[in-house]
Amino acid sequence: MTLQQLLNDRVSAALAAAGVPDAPAVLQPASKPEFGDYQANGVMGAAKKLKQNPRELAQKVIDVLDLAGIADKVEIAGPGFINIHLAPAFLGGRLDAALKDAKLGIAAPVRQKVMVEYSSPNLAKEMHVGHLRSTIIGDAIARVLEFLGHDVARANHVGDWGTQFGMLVAYLVESRQAGEADMVLSDLEDFYRKAKVRFDEDEAFADTARDYVVKLQGGDAEVRKLWAQFVEVSLEHCEAVYKKLGVSLDRDSVRGESAYNDDLPVVLSDLRTAELLVESQGAQVTFLAEFQNPEGEPMAVIIQKKDGGYLYATTDLAAVRYRHRQLGLDRVIYVVDARQSLHFQQIFTLAKKAGFAPAEMQLEHVAFGTMMGEDGKPFKTRSGGTVKLAELLDEAEERAFALVSEKNPDLPEVERRDVARAVGIGAVKYADLSKNRTSDYVFNWDSMLAFEGNTAPYLQYAYTRVQSVFRKADAVDADASIVIAEPAEKQLAVALAQFEDVLANVADTCQPHHLCTYLYHVATLFSRFYEACPILKSEGEVRASRLQLAALTAKTLKTGLGLLGIAVNDAM
Repeated sequence: MTLQQLLNDRVSAALAAAGVPDAPAVLQPASKPEFGDYQANGVMGAAKKLKQNPRELAQKVIDVLDLAGIADKVEIAGPGFINIHLAPAFLGGRLDAALKDAKLGIAAPVRQKVMVEYSSPNLAKEMHVGHLRSTIIGDAIARVLEFLGHDVARANHVGDWGTQFGMLVAYLVESRQAGEADMVLSDLEDFYRKAKVRFDEDEAFADTARDYVVKLQGGDAEVRKLWAQFVEVSLEHCEAVYKKLGVSLDRDSVRGESAYNDDLPVVLSDLRTAELLVESQGAQVTFLAEFQNPEGEPMAVIIQKKDGGYLYATTDLAAVRYRHRQLGLDRVIYVVDARQSLHFQQIFTLAKKAGFAPAEMQLEHVAFGTMMGEDGKPFKTRSGGTVKLAELLDEAEERAFALVSEKNPDLPEVERRDVARAVGIGAVKYADLSKNRTSDYVFNWDSMLAFEGNTAPYLQYAYTRVQSVFRKADAVDADASIVIAEPAEKQLAVALAQFEDVLANVADTCQPHHLCTYLYHVATLFSRFYEACPILKSEGEVRASRLQLAALTAKTLKTGLGLLGIAVNDAM
């Protein structure tokens, strides 16, 4: 049980015993040390409903509150807050258990089968900065859920089907007929651009491309072979970016739009059988009363176009059904930008109305904002072009290498390169993950690579600072108990004991920035502890205890950053 759950249960039981059976404890970490470690503020709302004096009701709660062995002081503050001061011995015991456990004492939750769908680039083009947020937010969510003990599947729902592939196949055939060499990875983007120009400017070429789409969908062996070549080249490019970025997607995660092609007519038939489908202007459409247009009429979701083609909605419905019927998932998390919010609301509603997913299946759209440039517009190159993700990551490593070389010029170049890789890639990822995902944010090299403030380099350096303590320590008693005596020790200890609560919150809300905020808080408190409580200069049990507290800090920072997909080094 997490620390907050434990306290919540005790305070809720006390509220019930005091005559307020349904009042929530509304427990949260105290904002200031003088307020204790946790603060319950549900009493005032309950008192208002019962028309009682809040402080008198708070006293009734305290009189029956059982926190023996957990808190050494409980007091009323202000108009009716209940401040809880945790007992140092209780804290020390929890931290001792966490330090000895590979998972830092975090208990497994009720296990769910969860799928996280993220990244999902359209193939036949190189990944660009627009793919960054989905990729790293989704990866962090998947890592946290997996660490907590859920059965997690990663899904890379790539765009590997549709008109663009007919266009590319047509251009590849034309290029070969002209005696030109096949495309290679390095010119993938250029190849796509040239094919698009031909498609837009030459009607005969466009007709040929559409014919290839029909052949592709019909299973023509030669066209499928050429299509597979584009898919393979594109996936190789994606995998190179994923490796550099340090995300946990692999080839087994890929299940693209093409995988559902044969099931699309069945989806259409099932919707018709369920009397959810009507014809409108030649198209097959579902009208959902749950969503209305500006005129107050039910909004239409097109399932099949007039020309017989299918849309993203059809494929997404087929995917939902597959994920329920074949995979038996309890929860599916779609990490897709906020512009698709209405689309997913409609798909989830329709999937459940059609019986493609049961009512209890959790279907969640994890929306996110846009990465902006210094000019407040979506991030572009200086010439206004799309920024390739691979090039952005290369630049991050080079900028980090210059900084690391400046700070530690005596470090061998191989080691500086290794550190720069962790710092540069970590900086890009953390700058994104530390922001509320629903907000837009401004991309700025200087702020994200700073060694001060809430940045990856600051946290990575905090970890190496702890490691340097152990390099200087002659001997460490790994079995020593953590004894909390000084205020700075207690503040750090309370924060370390909250790790499980933070991860549970991230798993529930899919908001990785809560983990970033927590890790920055831990690093800041360690710095205060380091200054206020000498470690290596202390002696005996005090020294041993403080080394253990430092060890758990390092383990928590490394684990937390690892869950964000960010590496650490023992020296910087």
